[in-house]
Amino acid sequence: MVIFIINMKIGYPCLNRTLNCTTGSTFRLKNYSEAELIKKISSNLICLEKTLEFNLENGLFFFRISSDLIPFGSHPVMKFNWQEYFKAELTSIGRFIKKNQMRISMHPDQFTLINAVNKKIVRNSVRELEYHCQILDSLDLDKSAKMQIHIGGVYGDKKASKERFIKNYSRLSLNIKNRLVIENDDKSYSLEDCIEIHDKTGIPVLFDFFHHECLNNGDVPKKALETAGKTWRKKDGIPMVDYSSQKKDSRKGSHAESLDKKHFVKFLTQSSDFDLDLMLEIKDKEKSALKALKLAKEKRRA
Repeated sequence: MVIFIINMKIGYPCLNRTLNCTTGSTFRLKNYSEAELIKKISSNLICLEKTLEFNLENGLFFFRISSDLIPFGSHPVMKFNWQEYFKAELTSIGRFIKKNQMRISMHPDQFTLINAVNKKIVRNSVRELEYHCQILDSLDLDKSAKMQIHIGGVYGDKKASKERFIKNYSRLSLNIKNRLVIENDDKSYSLEDCIEIHDKTGIPVLFDFFHHECLNNGDVPKKALETAGKTWRKKDGIPMVDYSSQKKDSRKGSHAESLDKKHFVKFLTQSSDFDLDLMLEIKDKEKSALKALKLAKEKRRA
């Protein structure tokens, strides 16, 4: 009998708590100056390099880059050509990522709402997506480097809001479309809603395991993973999955402070038939990612 070992890259988002630096240092708009901008971007890129080196040394090959890597990157105040000024640094970081076969993602904030009723919010959201694309393009990463968003608000009419998402998505640039994925959330839009939008747009669906536990239509995780996985094409890369668990004694949907080993082992069992790259959305970041990596290795998943 042939046994297939399905490995996955494991990672964490934005901030390494072990290192004494941040990849998302910013400043107030009222203090904006080109000199301060250069200072912050330089600091963020140096920390990003250190973080990626830490990840390589520790076997963590998936990382979500902070949206604040370039302060005010999508703001109208931004006139500075940071792509050209920091071209050497960005090229070097991108080369490191590709050489070590790391997976990179980004996650624009909750105010990125392409299904908003307010057209100004939609325009600002598109500008935010363009900025995130600029980062991934400046690193010279292929289209498997994704930016993920939620479908957005319900605005009192879920059907109309989904239709508005589809309409506004159709107007996005090809570059944004090639990098954008949607994820199910814990309150409004389930995996079933995401699949409905995928069927009309072709947009890949990133499966959020924890959100599915909070909001679902009865699909067991194994079936849900299969359904979401089928929305990814070869050029999109291996399907990405977000993982967390419930924080004790907190509101439903609050992410855990640290890895629940029993819960994670259950996830490993439920996902054992699928090839995926796993992002741990757990508060203590790399500490839980390292624990998860150890457990995954024990289960021959990493």
